[in-house]
Amino acid sequence: VQLVESGGGLVQPGGSLRLSCAAFGFTFSSSAMGWFRQAPGKEREFVGGISWSGSITYYADSVKGRFDISRDNAKNMVYLQMNSLKPEDTAVYYCAAENFLTTVAREYDYWGQGTQVTVSS
Repeated sequence: VQLVESGGGLVQPGGSLRLSCAAFGFTFSSSAMGWFRQAPGKEREFVGGISWSGSITYYADSVKGRFDISRDNAKNMVYLQMNSLKPEDTAVYYCAAENFLTTVAREYDYWGQGTQVTVSS
């Protein structure tokens, strides 16, 4: 099982980034996917998640209206579109897979290695 994130980088406040997560080695189309982030000195926090079919999405209040999660089950990919980025969005972003959609990090079985997002002028 492998999850590989990409798309992180340095962006100015107000800018946008699109993170991608490629999944290998498990039945992606049957799995809910979550995005989490962890800033230095802080606990890992839930950003958003999407059900196996893509019909249900759920977001943390801090990103609601700015971030959008989508998935392509034919390509085993999940995406996190981040708009109107703020300095407080700076963190390492992780994708994770689980059988059901949950906001609790410890309930996810599989994790990627993370990709750094830095929002700074």
